[in-house]
Amino acid sequence: MLRLQGYHVQVGVRVSQDTESMVIVGLPDASVKESRERVLASIAHFDLDVTDKKVVVNLSPSDQKKNGSLFDLSIAVAALKELREITCEISTETAFIGALSLDGAVVSGEGILPAVLAAKGLGIKRVYLPYDPVLPLHMIKDVECIVVQHMEEVVHHLEGQEGLSLHPNSPQMEQLLHTPETHQKDFCHVIGHEQAKRALEIAAAGEHNLLMSGPPGCGKSLLAETFPSILPTLTNQAQLEVMSLYQLADEKRTHYQIIPFRHPHHSASAVAIIGGGSNPKPGEISMAHRGVLFLDEISEFSKKTLDMLRQPLETGEVTISRAHSTVTYPSSFILIGAMNPCPCGYLGSFHHYCTCSQKQIQAYRNRLSGPIHDRMDILLSLQSVNVNQPSIKQETSSDIRKRVESARLRQFERYQLEVSNAKVPFETMIEKSPLQAEQKRMLTNVSAKQNWSNRVQIKIIRLARTISDLAGEERISDQAIWEAMKLRRWSQNKKQVIARET
Repeated sequence: MLRLQGYHVQVGVRVSQDTESMVIVGLPDASVKESRERVLASIAHFDLDVTDKKVVVNLSPSDQKKNGSLFDLSIAVAALKELREITCEISTETAFIGALSLDGAVVSGEGILPAVLAAKGLGIKRVYLPYDPVLPLHMIKDVECIVVQHMEEVVHHLEGQEGLSLHPNSPQMEQLLHTPETHQKDFCHVIGHEQAKRALEIAAAGEHNLLMSGPPGCGKSLLAETFPSILPTLTNQAQLEVMSLYQLADEKRTHYQIIPFRHPHHSASAVAIIGGGSNPKPGEISMAHRGVLFLDEISEFSKKTLDMLRQPLETGEVTISRAHSTVTYPSSFILIGAMNPCPCGYLGSFHHYCTCSQKQIQAYRNRLSGPIHDRMDILLSLQSVNVNQPSIKQETSSDIRKRVESARLRQFERYQLEVSNAKVPFETMIEKSPLQAEQKRMLTNVSAKQNWSNRVQIKIIRLARTISDLAGEERISDQAIWEAMKLRRWSQNKKQVIARET
């Protein structure tokens, strides 16, 4: 299970007789250096005299750059400990996270939730933190979260003089967590495209990547935008991860149960898609974590940007390295790409004639590199549908989602982990669901004819496992393998291609 990665910062303070000053060392940025005045003002509330004294604060490890105002509380506690205002021993499994105001009040700051989750991952058992109306403390397990509003409360609690209780969820937090998840688009409103709906159901059940190709107006964007409506609701852990990433990116969400759906424009820079900057922030691939990244007109994105997706698609995380720090963000998402079949868009269309030469078509398709093309599990060709065709009763997204949830449950029971067929290590999957000798021979023969790489063959096996899960079958069936191979081949209208060659 992916978690936000952090590191432990140990705060040490030494007070000595010297010219009055306060120095912070350990690669602090400007926001950390400014905590000097806030901490000194907070200490003054305890009637402690620090005139004619030099206060040196060390933030260890000294080779990691520190930024943000959330070090204020820990620096103040360490200073009070050195000045003997706090006499008790403080456990190494205790963390202090929060900013300070000049009157000693403990206030929230940017990125407090990911800081708490990172502390939990590092083995911290108790965290002192400020009250935040959008902080879901009841969802954070195995960590004692002690909410404080003033420095005096921290000192009293450490000395055992006063017991603090968690603040109840605010109305704002209740609305974010318990607002029913609604989707504006439903598959019952999508006319036709039965094959596409089946492919999207398989993609949702196993978290498989999908690439759609079709003429303009055939429904590629509609299908992609409706896709989140059939995905299972986020678990508590997934919600915490999504909330943390949105906090780090300083972006608001309407409520946290909804599936993340990111739809960047093809003109977006590589930094906007992958993440980065002088102070690294999550990009679109991390904002799509536990959800969907939809790249419309994927062939119009720069080749450099698309190739940077290769590592996140394989590992489910992205590592951003800068001169003073290296940051790793989770980025496990379902990639849906949409593109026209050719520059004019009408190759294979029943209603328009394609005017592109074969060379133009090949150059256009080559914009999507081979490694990215290999990482697509499902290749789907679409055609325009007649909107005036007789209406038949369509399945709702809720009906499809029930089958998807059942397939996800089978995967959880098989692997004993919250992991899907597309993300589980291949060795684990093949150990739990081995192929028969005849199935291996069939896949090898077809792969040789289609020139499929080893990665594509593995993806076909993963697809077949998901198809079998949807059918409730314990073993991978021959029919599932045939359907998986069919989903990996483009289907085109041959009439127009033959006419062009003639």
